Amino acid sequence: MTAAATPATSPANAGERPGVRLARSRRNAELSLLLLAMALVAAYGAMVEANVLDTITPGFWVPAAALTAVFLGMHLVIRFLAPFADPALLPAVALLNGLGVGFLHRLDLARAAPEDRAGLATFAGVGGRQLAWTLISVILAAALLALMRDHRSISRYAYTLGLAGIVLVMLPAVLPASISEINGAKLWVRIGSFSIQPGEFAKLALLVFFAYYLVRKREVLSLASHRFLGIDFPRGRDLGPVLVVWAISLLVLVFEKDLGTSLLYFGMFVATVYIATERVSWLLIGLVLFFGGAYLAYVLGDAVGGPFANFYLRAQIWLDPFDKPYDDGYQLVQGLLALGTGGMFGTGPGGGQPLLLPEVQNDFIFAGLGEEIGLFGLSALLVIYLLIVERGLRAALAVRDSFGKLLAGGLAFTLALQVFVIVGGISGLIPLTGQTTPFLSAGGSSLMANWLLIAVLLRVSDAGRRPVTGVGGKVNRPAGGPPEHLHGAPTEVIKP
Repeated sequence: MTAAATPATSPANAGERPGVRLARSRRNAELSLLLLAMALVAAYGAMVEANVLDTITPGFWVPAAALTAVFLGMHLVIRFLAPFADPALLPAVALLNGLGVGFLHRLDLARAAPEDRAGLATFAGVGGRQLAWTLISVILAAALLALMRDHRSISRYAYTLGLAGIVLVMLPAVLPASISEINGAKLWVRIGSFSIQPGEFAKLALLVFFAYYLVRKREVLSLASHRFLGIDFPRGRDLGPVLVVWAISLLVLVFEKDLGTSLLYFGMFVATVYIATERVSWLLIGLVLFFGGAYLAYVLGDAVGGPFANFYLRAQIWLDPFDKPYDDGYQLVQGLLALGTGGMFGTGPGGGQPLLLPEVQNDFIFAGLGEEIGLFGLSALLVIYLLIVERGLRAALAVRDSFGKLLAGGLAFTLALQVFVIVGGISGLIPLTGQTTPFLSAGGSSLMANWLLIAVLLRVSDAGRRPVTGVGGKVNRPAGGPPEHLHGAPTEVIKP
């Protein structure tokens, strides 16, 4: 596709070289938004201390200052290594991460004795550990940006990453419950005081494999065998990959005893297939397969029990949480009561009773926040997540190669699906899951994996927004890319 460049003599382009498309890096806008986000985090910390301590200590700003230093470091890395990346991604993620650290520090204040609260160290307790994990996660994200100068280069390791992803997914299922099970879900690997959730990293590895595989097979998967109700359905022989991933997701559901993880893996694959083929039929097939499998597991849990019993119990709690409000349904009931207590505007930061919620620092942090910031505050948090997802999808639309489009689109959808799974479980829309709320919940596995996800989106966004044409309309591609079949549609060339 060709397009005429604006004449170099126009006032808007005075001093520009003919034939070169200029792009604004928008790093100063990113810096301004980042400082605004950190100011909101500092204000949140001050309000927490005002409600919990009845005063604001001189050091209320220290957590926000520490986070600001960490995120400014990431901003400098982006400025030099990905100067054309989307300017809204880092500030939005930093705000969520900062509010998560602030709320965890608020829990530390609530757990401390009243006479010790004013002197509680900033880097103590769960909040202090989350600060440390934030630093580690941001360093990993920066390192990934430095090592991965071209997002297409990781396609060379697609099959290796796919195998690693499957191993990471199934590892907790084959380990003894004593080192892999927490609250009924086998999602962890615990060795002494160290624990890790391998599934958080598996989703990234599997998405790279899915994107690479579907770039190569999308033409086959796009073929239609027959049309029903205006929808073209694929050939039966092409259902193999979907059925394999469906079977793996059911194994996760049964043996790891977690609906959310199963839905996450299968959902991100089906969504990536849809992005690659643009056929609604794949979404319909995916929904039928997943809900059919979940219903089968529920029926077998009632009739047979065994490995299906845990899912059956969670489904029963979801159907009637108030049947046993002080037993099996206690966690969900407390979460619903917290959301109801918060109402529209909440009790104010530091004004609730989040310690009444089991696992409030992990699975139920959204409910704990909801009690204090209300429906309006939770809606604002969801809008921030929506912004991150929208920017990820925009990066997928802007990048010029098919692999990058599928990778960024799949990552953005995966983040959206994870938020839906955890918020849906807390609000009673779907059965409870063992998923963590991205960037908010305590824990290093989730935080590191999601910061790596953001690093990949930044790299793809930088490639999509970076000017690619030189003098005379010559196309400049980044060095070290994969074979030409991953480049996708022809790049737009602007001629002088």
